[in-house]
Amino acid sequence: MADVLFYHLERQPLERVLPSLIEKTLERGWRAVVQAGSEERVEALDTLLWTYREASFLPHGTKRDGNAALQPVYLTAGDENPNGSQVRFLVDGAEVLDPAAYARVVYLFDGRDAGAVAKARELWKGAKDLGCTVTYWQQSSEGQWLKKA
Repeated sequence: MADVLFYHLERQPLERVLPSLIEKTLERGWRAVVQAGSEERVEALDTLLWTYREASFLPHGTKRDGNAALQPVYLTAGDENPNGSQVRFLVDGAEVLDPAAYARVVYLFDGRDAGAVAKARELWKGAKDLGCTVTYWQQSSEGQWLKKA
């Protein structure tokens, strides 16, 4: 069963947190799918992963780029997994249909949005009910991620 991680974003925006989590995923030799809430958000994330750091980029692609199976990171607004990913990142309230299909499922949600927090609680309960190992991460005032549950 999948490990399901919840990242409560309060001190840093998604645009700062997601690239570092993807880097760690790739360092482990895993592939990833990032599922966003809309095609417009996919386009914004596509640009972000090319430009988030001046000295590097994260190799990735979208359906527009083709060769999805070859992409180490695939960005989508759908539920497909064309690159055989072990990790699925979910942003903008996106949900995974089958968490058991992944080694790790990562929800990133905006802690300043009451609706996003309520949805994260609902998804937490659903993942627990499925028998997934669930953890909750919150950022300290120093910027370190602390496992809270």
